[in-house]
Amino acid sequence: MKNRIIGLHLSVLLIFLFPLTVAAETINLSFAFQDSETSHGYTQALAPWAKDVEEATGGRLKITVYPSQTLTKGKDAWNAVKSGIADIAWCFHGYWPGMTPLADVISLPALPFSSAEQGSTALWKLYEKFPDIRKEFTENKVLLLYTSDPYVLITTNKWVKSIEDIKGLKLRMTGGPPTKMVNALGGVPMLIPMPDNYISMQKGVIDGMGAPWEAMHAFKLYEVANYFTEVPFPSVYFSISMNKKRWDSLPKDIQDAVMKVSGLRGAKFWGHNFFDTAKDVVIKDIKDSGKKFNLYSLTEKERGRWLEIGGKPIWNNWVKDMNKKGHKNAQEILDAAITFSK
Repeated sequence: MKNRIIGLHLSVLLIFLFPLTVAAETINLSFAFQDSETSHGYTQALAPWAKDVEEATGGRLKITVYPSQTLTKGKDAWNAVKSGIADIAWCFHGYWPGMTPLADVISLPALPFSSAEQGSTALWKLYEKFPDIRKEFTENKVLLLYTSDPYVLITTNKWVKSIEDIKGLKLRMTGGPPTKMVNALGGVPMLIPMPDNYISMQKGVIDGMGAPWEAMHAFKLYEVANYFTEVPFPSVYFSISMNKKRWDSLPKDIQDAVMKVSGLRGAKFWGHNFFDTAKDVVIKDIKDSGKKFNLYSLTEKERGRWLEIGGKPIWNNWVKDMNKKGHKNAQEILDAAITFSK
């Protein structure tokens, strides 16, 4: 009888201990990232966010980052998440023109935001407000969305100070509204993956490109660019997206903890840390290299010309295109984007 009682006590003890062991198990997630682990975006945004996720989940979730396209190419990131090759990935939606056309509203030129944090806030609010925008991303679980700062025009041999200077130049831009803007201004848009632009500029395949300050640092574009012009170029946007089955497999409390540091908070964090902090870094890079920093900002009059030719017409055409495709709330979405961007 005594042995049976002892055995019963041990069984009860194991019943209580076993759930604790399961609960304490660490869940490992892979994260595919295009840039290197020494890049500004990695050190200032990705790594701190991954640490925030780990701390928010009490160490129960750990993210292992695969930088420099070692798990998947940047242009394949969305499908890599969808198929389960990567649990999470940094997805640059400029690689896939037409995939998320309503979200493209945030890439229209000259929206009234001047920082990535502002743009990211606007984009996440649009995602939350409009079911039609959320529907565009349903293949994967979107943890957060964020934007770049408005692009700067960088060139190799010709300093662009007016619309006339841009005519005929082969310029790398992303798909959608940014490409249409370059066309309207008289340039020749080129769709080239970001990692290939250094050599493309170096060999004269392109005359220049639109780029955020972060990319100039991450890909050392300042080494091949000699001129920098602040123009009313669009910004671009990104998602941090996760495989849906993998997300659904997570306990609810872990999902909630992840979203506490993602969503709007994560959008602001990634926008600010990934992009807004990068301009001073590039200026230092250029000075350290011994090169002269040639920066020009368009006059208000010239900016007005660019807006009238390559800005507002793109807005109107975007609304018309969306209406033709059955998106009758396109004007409402554009109006909301303008409001949220202020």
